[in-house]
Amino acid sequence: MRKALRWLLALTVLIGTLSMAGSATAAGPEAADIKDRLLAIPGMSLIQEKPYPGYRYFVLNYTQPVDHRHPDRGTFQQRITVLHKDVSRPTVFYTGGYNVSTTPSRREPTQIVDGNQVSMEYRFFTPSRPAPADWTKLDIWQAASDQHRIFKALKKIYTRNWISTGGSKGGMTATYYERFHPRDMDGVVAYVAPNDVVNNEDSAYDRFFENVGTEDCRDRLDAVQREALVRREPLEKKYAAFAVENGFTFDTIGGLDRAYEAVVLDYVWGFWQYSLLSDCGTIPADAATATDDEIWDSVDTISGFSAYTDQGLEPYTPYYYQAGTQLGAPTIEFPYIEKKYIRYGYQPPRNFVPRTIPMRFQPHAMRDVDAWVKHHAHHMLFVYGQNDPWGAERFRVGTGSKDSYVLTAPGLNHGANVAGLASDEKSLATARILDWAGLPAATVTAAKPLARYDAKLDVRDVEREPALRP
Repeated sequence: MRKALRWLLALTVLIGTLSMAGSATAAGPEAADIKDRLLAIPGMSLIQEKPYPGYRYFVLNYTQPVDHRHPDRGTFQQRITVLHKDVSRPTVFYTGGYNVSTTPSRREPTQIVDGNQVSMEYRFFTPSRPAPADWTKLDIWQAASDQHRIFKALKKIYTRNWISTGGSKGGMTATYYERFHPRDMDGVVAYVAPNDVVNNEDSAYDRFFENVGTEDCRDRLDAVQREALVRREPLEKKYAAFAVENGFTFDTIGGLDRAYEAVVLDYVWGFWQYSLLSDCGTIPADAATATDDEIWDSVDTISGFSAYTDQGLEPYTPYYYQAGTQLGAPTIEFPYIEKKYIRYGYQPPRNFVPRTIPMRFQPHAMRDVDAWVKHHAHHMLFVYGQNDPWGAERFRVGTGSKDSYVLTAPGLNHGANVAGLASDEKSLATARILDWAGLPAATVTAAKPLARYDAKLDVRDVEREPALRP
């Protein structure tokens, strides 16, 4: 009897020991602090941790190859941020296509799925720029490879479904990433993503401006733009004083006169990109009788007279380089302005990049992506604004695409989102995002964002960039 009891006791202890060991093994990674887990990734280093209720928020550097085809030929530090909710939640991979914000924020898909968010700074936007900068390594494939390496590193921690997203150039970035690494993400939500397939064929933009909004609003905008060119001499004197006062120079674009016309010609485009039809009342009703200051103020508010100065262009050199080598750039006509008032027209991206940086356009790049989306898109959602000029040339899904959609938010601009879609389309888009995130069928059917709206965390307004940039 005693032997039996001793045997039973020993067995109980053994089972308990094995159980505890098994539990410790299973819980080990989960129990580790998320910061420790992130910093255990080779090449990952901490810049800063910032508190936010309900989350852990990290600003990090990640070591990337300058050239993913030849990873032994130098590295650079790429900034990323991680908004950590829980490793059991889905993860949204966001890029705006420019600099990354180091303030905690949550993009719309992140709120919808109540998940984690990883945000990436686009290569060559400072401080994520190799030194010295080999500009030939700034292309859409290299940037997609940056995302791919980050995903592979973080997928070991965030093992649930991933959705990539971005707005404007970020929407383009999410699309290019999917084209080159279609097995990484479980879904893509691309907002207001331009798709300039044939760079020298831009008639779609001209048709857009002939019909957008109302005739009265179009006439007001056209008149102010024309008047700003008619009054070029007095307003350029004001511009020169403005430049001296702020220490602005014009070496890259080639002079104040070129910069002035570039700002003025952006005016109508800039209004529809950032404003709503209801804002037409802010435009001078009679440009011919408006004062110089009223014309100046309207153009400066919408286009920004600092945009084409050296100081305004420099932070966006990577964008203009890409526009002039792969992405393409729009050109539009101005039939309501006499030719004698227009000296340069829409200037090419080459004029906005220092001449010390060589550029050569690659017409096949966007054609390749466009064809891939039409024939291979899978779990992709494109959202556009009805009154956004950048949507005039957009991505379209074709017969080869599956579970992919192109939706338009009525009356909205470059800040269009799922929340602004018509009711049935909003339900469709929300349900697809929840489904791609791997959430339960009942949650998908309900088609409602899972996280409560947070005014500080959830960004809904269009991210305004001075001048004509997506």
